[in-house]
Amino acid sequence: MSGFRQIFRQSVLQLARRPIYWVAMFILPLGMMLLLTDMMQEGLPDQVPAAIIDKDGSALSRGISQNLASMQMIDLKYSCNSYTEARKKMQSGEIFGFFMIPEDFEKDLMSGKGPVVTFYTNMTYYVPASLLFKTFKTTALMSKAGIILNAAETAGLPADMVVPMMQPVSIVTRGLGNPELSYDIYLCNSFVPCVFQLMIMLMVCFALGQEVKYGGSVRLLQMADGNIYKAIVAKLLPQTIGWWVMIMLMESWLFRWQGYPMHGSWWWITISELMFVVAAQGMAVFFFGLFPNLRLSLSVSSLLGILSFSLAAFSFPAESMYGAISIFSWLMPIRYNFLIYIDQALNGIDIYYSRWWYAAYLVYILLPLTVLWRIRRFFKRPVYVP
Repeated sequence: MSGFRQIFRQSVLQLARRPIYWVAMFILPLGMMLLLTDMMQEGLPDQVPAAIIDKDGSALSRGISQNLASMQMIDLKYSCNSYTEARKKMQSGEIFGFFMIPEDFEKDLMSGKGPVVTFYTNMTYYVPASLLFKTFKTTALMSKAGIILNAAETAGLPADMVVPMMQPVSIVTRGLGNPELSYDIYLCNSFVPCVFQLMIMLMVCFALGQEVKYGGSVRLLQMADGNIYKAIVAKLLPQTIGWWVMIMLMESWLFRWQGYPMHGSWWWITISELMFVVAAQGMAVFFFGLFPNLRLSLSVSSLLGILSFSLAAFSFPAESMYGAISIFSWLMPIRYNFLIYIDQALNGIDIYYSRWWYAAYLVYILLPLTVLWRIRRFFKRPVYVP
């Protein structure tokens, strides 16, 4: 164990002396954690800028405009005179969508011609555009229902007969796990760990790549008596301990101080976070074994780490992805961290139903065993390719 202690002590000194480790392991993850939670503190965006084009100017169209302006999600900032004017405002970023009422809307409606109400949203900004689309659609449906109800009452039918005909089935929506429908609760617990995964993988590849670049890998193997397992574990253990401290700080910040819901077991969530750190390190060691070069391993880790923000199905469900794309959502450890969070923290279901996600962590932890022979070969004969 003397060689293990020597390597461990050397790694601790490297972490303490090199500012890049302090920035990448502590300052940057902590800053991103505080930034994301502060940005999403309101939970659900509201007052999204929008515009309306009222080409009819009738009492009915003005009523629709007033109903739209009263919606919480919309800030009806502009009343445009043409489609071109509204489109330019949307392209310039002043608004995220607009609602257009055609000419002779009330006249065509009363004569049974079925006028078309059109609304446009800029889906480049997915969240505000989705909220606008939902609000526009709700307004259109409510206006249609109000017109039908008014026409039926004019024809002599009582309201208590018309309403069941218009809506024969009443729908009650209850948001389980996240009843406030807060984006803060949902996204911060996925984006923040994904930032951690990215930085963990980069730091592992950086630490191992530096040994190959400057020839320190030969001495590292000598201290480990030629045992590559001992060399890798001792080299990365100080980082593991540092990341465990940070991941526990993240868990405390999100669930204790921010008050995010925890309907399951703290014990299982904690185990998940600790295993997540080691799983991300295992994935990074695997990448370094495939590409035992500082530049290449960092590039691959950063590419897949960044793509995880979209491919891990945080904001777009894997079931709705193309089949060839959805496969990639299961290739990174963050996907299983996210699923365990949904199961244990939000839904509070029995650990039995999350057992396969914990087993997936073990696959990532054992994955480096398939490439350690390559790492040992490059450690013995380090060749740096710039």
